[in-house]
Amino acid sequence: MSNSNKLYWKISATFLLVMAVLGVVYVMVSAYTYRNYVMETSQRLHAHLAEHLVKEAKPLVNGQPDTSATHDIMHSMMVINPSVEVYLLDTTGKIIDYVVPFSTVKRERVSLVPIRQFIASKGEAYILGDCPKAPTAQNIFSASPIYEEEKLTGYAYIILAGMQHQEVGETLLGSYFLKTGMVVFFTTLLASLLVGLLAIWLITRNLQKIIEVVRRFKEGDGKARVANAKGNDLSLLATTFNDMADTIEANIEELKSVENLRRELIANVSHDLRTPLAIMQGYVETMLIKNDTLTPNERKQYLEITLGSSEKLAKLISQLFEYSKLEAKQIQAKKEPFFIAELAQDVFQKYQIIAKQKGVELRLEQPQNLPMVFADLSLVERVIQNLMDNALKFTQAGGKVSIALRAMGRSVEVRIADNGPGIPEAEQSAIFERYRMAAPVEQKNPGAGLGLAIAKKILELHDATIRVQSKLNEGTAFMFQLPVATV
Repeated sequence: MSNSNKLYWKISATFLLVMAVLGVVYVMVSAYTYRNYVMETSQRLHAHLAEHLVKEAKPLVNGQPDTSATHDIMHSMMVINPSVEVYLLDTTGKIIDYVVPFSTVKRERVSLVPIRQFIASKGEAYILGDCPKAPTAQNIFSASPIYEEEKLTGYAYIILAGMQHQEVGETLLGSYFLKTGMVVFFTTLLASLLVGLLAIWLITRNLQKIIEVVRRFKEGDGKARVANAKGNDLSLLATTFNDMADTIEANIEELKSVENLRRELIANVSHDLRTPLAIMQGYVETMLIKNDTLTPNERKQYLEITLGSSEKLAKLISQLFEYSKLEAKQIQAKKEPFFIAELAQDVFQKYQIIAKQKGVELRLEQPQNLPMVFADLSLVERVIQNLMDNALKFTQAGGKVSIALRAMGRSVEVRIADNGPGIPEAEQSAIFERYRMAAPVEQKNPGAGLGLAIAKKILELHDATIRVQSKLNEGTAFMFQLPVATV
């Protein structure tokens, strides 16, 4: 038996049990309601019976029962309706006379509270009174006050459904509900069961379809989705699964992309590491082979080339470690207020010598009274240095590089621009990816391609973005904004 069939029969059995319990409760409530309905009807029909008794005969004379006159009338009433029990009460509720069939009276008095309520309602209210033949029972009754010369001397109290009547009624009621109630109960139960089983089957059928889609997805069908999810009876489950499947598929595609980037990274790193290593190895081997024939100038030249290659190798390894830490979120921004103008001045002074050696004019533009920013000083300095390295790398002799600061409301913009060869518009969106550089630039100035990627990662730690503006043969500008420090 499949899991869906097990679920179907479990739900069906539970539903059957619930319907059976509800059916039993229904029969019990119906019996109680019907019994009260019959008793209330009987009380309403005979509400004035005691009043007629008082009018036909004078039950009390000087507060004492007149048995010669009243017993005949009481017996006549009982002949017409054998279920009644007739009692005469004094003003305190004590039974002073009665005519009842069969069994004896077990109470000496009855409560007058329901009797007075009955008389006050003129027999319109459904009220139960004490049953004299049963110490704890209550029953429907009719009651009327007895007056002698306008003085209350007692009450006529008639039980309308005596013990014998109740026993017969309970037997008949039980038989009635045993016959009609059970028929109605089983008919209703059967109809409800059929409708319920049909509904459960429809629900489990849709559930079976969802399970089948989940199974296909589990077995590798990444495109498996629940059709018409919003119109499904289990729409919440269906749409949730579809959303989950879309998320998983997107994550898988992202992992594939990351894997491709990882392979690309390994290939590029291998190439970038191999080049300076090959240069160093070549010149060292040359010095070893030609050790006796090399002039001092040649030896110095070979050593300088080897040193330059080792420096490039060290820089590349340092960038790789830095980018890996940023990507793994091992570097956290330690933000603090500082003057961005002072940082820009320091960077400007450091790059003056490099710019003069290349014949590039370096400028610093900043307004007076520039506010403090809230960021990580060392990381922001690293961003500016990377952008300056790029600008000087791609600017030819006679060109210009500028650092410009500008207050923009609640932030300060940092702009580093050059008048170098520029970046093709089609490639501007990819230059911040690791190991991605514009093709024309890459041919003239090969490099690791990690500087802009590191800058972007650092700015992401500050919830900031870096933008680029560039035109071919006109130059390139990079901009980013830092929030103003609140006092």
